[in-house]
Amino acid sequence: MTVLIDPPLWPAHGRLWSHLVSDTSMEELHAFAAAHGVPVLGFDLDHYDVPDSAHAALVQAGAVPVSAGDLLRRLRAGGLRITAAERRARRARG
Repeated sequence: MTVLIDPPLWPAHGRLWSHLVSDTSMEELHAFAAAHGVPVLGFDLDHYDVPDSAHAALVQAGAVPVSAGDLLRRLRAGGLRITAAERRARRARG
């Protein structure tokens, strides 16, 4: 089991963001996030959005830095990826 983080490349709200994922377990991801102060509000169905200012600390805590492409491939391979269509449907249900 591995928690992965991509580079802070994703702009929103005046800053850059990374994605924090687990390649095998949502439980592992939630436990890691909680243990390292990642807000629950940052969870987006299959990943946490984390600000660029948290990237180095999360790597220091054990998240493995990978490219955005590798993160996506490993999330899909682990069966944990939520597609855009699934994301829209889940949000519509509330």
